[in-house]
Amino acid sequence: MPNFDSLFNAFVTLLVTIDPPGLAPIFLAVTRNMNRAERKQVSIRASVIGFVLLAVFAVAGAAILSVFGITLAAFRVAGGFLLFFIAFEMIFEKRNDRKEKISDVAITRDHIHNIAAFPLAIPLIAGPGAISATVLLSGSFRGFTGQAALVGIIFVCLAVTYLVFLLAERIDRILGETGRSILTRLLGVILAALAVQFVADGVKALIAG
Repeated sequence: MPNFDSLFNAFVTLLVTIDPPGLAPIFLAVTRNMNRAERKQVSIRASVIGFVLLAVFAVAGAAILSVFGITLAAFRVAGGFLLFFIAFEMIFEKRNDRKEKISDVAITRDHIHNIAAFPLAIPLIAGPGAISATVLLSGSFRGFTGQAALVGIIFVCLAVTYLVFLLAERIDRILGETGRSILTRLLGVILAALAVQFVADGVKALIAG
């Protein structure tokens, strides 16, 4: 069974990568023509789809890498750089701009009934960053117990995301533009540090191998 530090590190990594507070205004934008009941249905469906996708990569991440002949150490380095790029976008607020563009495309194409799958579940919840983080973490959570623990962490992260969607209007009002900007930058700095650690661990493993 993984220790508390590894569990907490995995939780923080996934939660920061998914970035529920950053998704709140996007959720409000893509569901702006819906009532509360419809928004609840969308939030449940998006969270479930996101959970299933990330759980698959948590359980089969190593197998997926082996099919392409990629070592976990190499993926740690590549994934670390990707997460660092996402952190860079968060710090300089480029990620929110990209998310808003994705949400605008979804609305103009009249995907109102399918927004739970696109763009909320994919690529906003289970995007490249979250998938990469999940596969990276799966290397540290081996065996049935480890995989179950990682899937449990994913479930908690998606439960938090679901709650943020339900409370999106209140959260958006409380944080405001300034609060969202400060929180996003703070989470970006944390993710950058975690990304550097992934790269360092990957380089060490490659050298040792």
